[in-house]
Amino acid sequence: MTAPEAEPRPALDPARTALVLVDLMDRIVALPLAPRTGTEVLSTAEELAVAFRKAGALVVLIRVERPGVAEQPSGSGLAAGLAAEGDIEIVKRTIGGFQGTGLDERLREHGITTLVFGGIATNLGVESTARAAGDLGYDLVFAEDAMSAFTAAEHDASVRLDFPRLGTVVTAAQVRLGAG
Repeated sequence: MTAPEAEPRPALDPARTALVLVDLMDRIVALPLAPRTGTEVLSTAEELAVAFRKAGALVVLIRVERPGVAEQPSGSGLAAGLAAEGDIEIVKRTIGGFQGTGLDERLREHGITTLVFGGIATNLGVESTARAAGDLGYDLVFAEDAMSAFTAAEHDASVRLDFPRLGTVVTAAQVRLGAG
């Protein structure tokens, strides 16, 4: 895959920007993924979350629960150490994070207009949530190295073909938060 553009991006306003991390749960992080492992994705996502919190920006953690089952599978909580006080945790029961979760309302209550995405799987939970966010009028940024899929081809299709049509693809290191 070709690396995202190397030029520095304008700083994002931390008061209007949220980091949205999708399905970083032990049972999903442990799956065989490509082009990077779940552990690599989690590490990059954690670094982003720390930077967002330090800048005073909102962190949203989305996790999936299977509907209609008495008990969720083992490892269905967020990865240990990912959540911090002040984060918003959203539980979804569909592929995307907006349907029936109140996420849009929560983001608007905080004055959020820009979303920076990471998570697993690039072409499923991340892309579905991003498409809904785009439909709702949010500006979208994709931290390509903070996500992975079941195959490198699926990840690359989202990153090369779909995400550039929805927003801006960058690396985590290119995500810059500054004074608004």
